Amino acid sequence: MVPFRLVVQPGVPIADQVAFAAKKAIFSGKLRPGDAFPSVRALGRAMKIHANTAQKVISQLAAEGLIEVLPGIGTLVAQPAAPRSGRSRLLAGDVEQLTVQAMQIGMSLEELQSAVGECWHRLAGKDGR
Repeated sequence: MVPFRLVVQPGVPIADQVAFAAKKAIFSGKLRPGDAFPSVRALGRAMKIHANTAQKVISQLAAEGLIEVLPGIGTLVAQPAAPRSGRSRLLAGDVEQLTVQAMQIGMSLEELQSAVGECWHRLAGKDGR
């Protein structure tokens, strides 16, 4: 069982999409430090991806320090060194795309921040979270 879902996006490498979904699960707390992470075989089966692709995902997450592969024990979620910066990195591409679009239509930084704030409050409700 894999504790995250994947919504396939055409044109984006599947390994990147699976890694992104795993990172979201880690940074959101769905996967906590010490939790078991799926093996290559289990990840491949659950996500319906080739074992080489699953290995690439696990290697990437391990290289980023998000999981630890412990021989004889398994693969575990690691304690992220800087969870806040990791969350920001997850959205870097989306933020850049939004910023470029705002600049193209002549929006100021203040207008963009206001628009994001309004959307945040509308979606989050009264408490703002």
